[in-house]
Amino acid sequence: MGNFKSKFENFFKSKLGKSSVKGEEILGVQLFNNEIRLVQVTSNKANQWVLEKLYIHPVEITDDTSPIENSDKFSEELSLAIQKSKITTANAAIAIPVTSAIIRVVTAPLMKDEELEKAIETNSLWENLVQLTDNLEDYSIFHQVISRNQKENTMDILFVASKLSDINSYTSIIKNAGLNPVIIDVKCFALKSAVDQVNQLTNKTEDANLTAVLEFGLDENYLMILYENNPIITDIFIRGQDRKILQGSQDAEEKEALVRRYVTQVKQAVQDFETKYEKRIRNIKVVSDIENVDEYLGSFRKFLLNVGFNTLDPTEGLKIPTQFQAIIDQKQNKSYLTTAIGLAFRKLDVFGYYKFVTAVKNINLLPNRSSMMKQKKMKAISGFAFKGAVGLVVGIYLILFGMSFWNIYSYNKKLTDYAKVKVEHSKSVKQIKAVKKELGRIQTSLRLSKTLKSNKELTYRVLAQIASSVPKRVRFDKVDYNGKNRITIQGVAASDQDILKFIENLGKQKLVSQASLSSMRLPKRSKGGASMKGFRVFVTIKKG
Repeated sequence: MGNFKSKFENFFKSKLGKSSVKGEEILGVQLFNNEIRLVQVTSNKANQWVLEKLYIHPVEITDDTSPIENSDKFSEELSLAIQKSKITTANAAIAIPVTSAIIRVVTAPLMKDEELEKAIETNSLWENLVQLTDNLEDYSIFHQVISRNQKENTMDILFVASKLSDINSYTSIIKNAGLNPVIIDVKCFALKSAVDQVNQLTNKTEDANLTAVLEFGLDENYLMILYENNPIITDIFIRGQDRKILQGSQDAEEKEALVRRYVTQVKQAVQDFETKYEKRIRNIKVVSDIENVDEYLGSFRKFLLNVGFNTLDPTEGLKIPTQFQAIIDQKQNKSYLTTAIGLAFRKLDVFGYYKFVTAVKNINLLPNRSSMMKQKKMKAISGFAFKGAVGLVVGIYLILFGMSFWNIYSYNKKLTDYAKVKVEHSKSVKQIKAVKKELGRIQTSLRLSKTLKSNKELTYRVLAQIASSVPKRVRFDKVDYNGKNRITIQGVAASDQDILKFIENLGKQKLVSQASLSSMRLPKRSKGGASMKGFRVFVTIKKG
C-alpha cells in the first residue's frame, strides 16, 4: 500500500512539473564588461535540446569598469537587447564573478538535515566553521552537503557566500531592465553547468567525477577542479601589464614570459591536487574571451606536456537553428558563450523533474529564493488546476478515503491486543536502554583500542578505567592515543556539570596522573530535543 501511494504521488508531481515548466523558461544573462549575452534553451518533441534564443549585444563604455559600476547603462542596454531579440520570458539567471564570492568546503560534525537547518537558523554553524570579515547578516549564503562520513562522524559542506550589496547591485540591473531574477549563480559553477550538459548531451562519461576547467581571460583567471562534487578553486595571478599583453601585444618574448608565469601556477595547482587525491588530470577545458586564445594554448601545451588544453565548445550536442549558426561560427573560439549557456540550462523546474537536474543542488545566492520557489509552486499548481485537475483530485480523495477506511478497520483489529503490546513494548524499551548503555561502553573501547599497541597491557587497563569513569549523560565522538602518555577525548555532554563529573572520575583512577579540560567551545549539537555541549579532555597516563 505504501509503494502504491509513493508511485501515485510521484506520477502526480511529474505530470504537474512537466506541465508547469513550459511557462517557466529561463533566460541566461551574462553581463560582460563591454557586452551582454542572452541565451535560452528548450526541448522539442524529440527530446532534443534546442538553442531557442541567442543574442549578443555590444555595450559601449569608455573604460574597463565592471557592469555594476555602470549599472544604469547596462540596465538600459539590457532592456534594448531584450526588445531586439524578441525574448518573452521574464525569468533570468545571472552569474556573479568568482572574485565576488567566498567558496569553501568546510568539515562539520555529522548532523541530520533537521539539525543542520536548526544550526544554520541560529548562525551558530557558520560562526564556528567560517570566519568572515563582516557580519553574517551582510551576506547571502548558499550551502549543500557534499558528503557524510559515518565512520569519522563528520560531514563536508560546500559554503558559498557573497555580499548582499553585490547581489543587490546585479539584481537591480536585471529588475530595471524588466526581468525577474530567479537564479544568481557564481560564474565558475555556471561553467560547470555547461560542462555537465555537454557531457550528457554527447554521452561523455569519462569526466563524470573529475573535471578541470580553466578560465583564461582579462578579468578572471582561475583553475577549478571538481572531484566528486568537491570544488578546488585556485586563483591564477596576472599583472596589470599582462592584461595589456593579452589585449594584443605583438612581442613574442612578452607573450612567452606571460605564458611561463601563467602555466607555472596552473602546474602547481594540478600537482597539489594530484598529490592530495592521487588522481591524474589529463585534460583541462579552457574557457576564454581572448580572441587569439588558441595561440596561447599552443604555448601552454609546450610548457605542460602531460596535460591537454582544449577550448570548451558549449554548443556541442545542442540543436542549432540556422539563424543562430552564423552568429556562432563568426568566432573559432566558442567558449565565450559558456557562461550564458550554463545559466540557460539552469531551467526552473519547480518539482525538479527535468532529465538534466542532477542529485547535486545548483548554486543560488538569491536572498529570497525560498519564497520565490513557493510562489512558483503555487503558480504551477493553479495553472494545472485549470487544465482538468479537479477530476484528478476527486480520484485522489476517493482512493485516500478507501485507504483510510481500510486502515481504520486494520487498526481496530490490532487494538484488541493493545494492553499486551504495551507491556511488551515497555519491556523492550528497558532492554534497549540497557543494550545501548553497554554498546556505548563497547564502542568507546573499540575507538580507543584502534590506536593502542597490542603488546602493552597498561594501555588496555587505562582504557577500562576511562570507560568506567563516563557519567550517564556523556558521549564520546573521538578518542585518540598518542602512543606515549596522553589520550585526547572529544565528545558531547548534557551540561557543564556532567563534563566536570567525568574529569573528577578520571582523577580518581589509579593509572591516571592528570585529567584536564582542553576546550568547551566545540560546536553544540542537539539530541532528542536537548542541547548537547561539546568538550575535549586531555588524560595523562602514569608511567608504568
